[in-house]
Amino acid sequence: MKNILLAVCGLSPQVITETLYALHQSLRPVDAIHVITTREGKEKIFAQLLAGGSGHYFKYLEEYGIPSSSIDFGPQNVHVVTDQHGVEIPDIGDETDNERLLSMCLDLAFRFTADPDTAVFFSVAGGRKTMSSCLAVAAQMYGRKQDRLFHVLVSPEFESNRDFFYPPKASRTIELHDNSGQPFYKETRYAKVNLIPIPFVSIRERLSDTLLKTPKDPSTLMLSLVKEAPVRLTVNLLERKLVYKGLELDLMPARIALYAFFALQKKDCPSAASSFMPSASLIFATGSFCWSRRQRCFLCEEFHVVDLISVL
Repeated sequence: MKNILLAVCGLSPQVITETLYALHQSLRPVDAIHVITTREGKEKIFAQLLAGGSGHYFKYLEEYGIPSSSIDFGPQNVHVVTDQHGVEIPDIGDETDNERLLSMCLDLAFRFTADPDTAVFFSVAGGRKTMSSCLAVAAQMYGRKQDRLFHVLVSPEFESNRDFFYPPKASRTIELHDNSGQPFYKETRYAKVNLIPIPFVSIRERLSDTLLKTPKDPSTLMLSLVKEAPVRLTVNLLERKLVYKGLELDLMPARIALYAFFALQKKDCPSAASSFMPSASLIFATGSFCWSRRQRCFLCEEFHVVDLISVL
């Protein structure tokens, strides 16, 4: 099975190599890396991670003995959010930018989860909080049982440090800064990079095949799950009572018998069953019957109960 790392990234491209390191340390190989970012994030990735084949990403692979050909990652795998004119945006600055970011997250999640022979590792460790949230939503919409959602926690003093991209095999001393900005030095062997699995609930298995043909926005996907609760009309012959939508009506024996007659006629009518009650069922128990349906009740809603009784 092919493992795909799908990550969001802001101005700290270190999060990509840190996530890759954490996945490898947990014995999760990665076959391809795709990154969602902004124009400024792309520039950071190109300059610091790739750098024409000499960036920190390639240094990590070389140091840990991983062939660069074993992972598909290059400029073509860096996906930049664009505006309505196709121009790369420098940052996620407003609601419109966020909507376009969410659309990209959904498109890529849909694309990579369409192949049953892939597993997607969604990484929400990088970028603005809104970027992490959008990718998490995409995982909830399209994630499958083999997909995972991860965060990466790095020791605070090493986090986002310009000289720290992953724990090297041979520890070395690098310059760090405390909360007041004062420099101090520490060996990289003290750096901790932890992969944190995040549980998530996916709605994919509850979506219809039609909704899985093309990417959809979250509101469309969620609304497709909203179904009207079945409504029951109960005609209790023993207690001479009608119960419908929480309302009860006591009737005289002749009237409850007539109502039961009409209800049975309605249920047994072939045309009515096909148009109003496709899943109607009749249950006999202790002298009463219950009529369940999923659509409108002809007797109760097209004719008011009081109007029906008043003609008797």
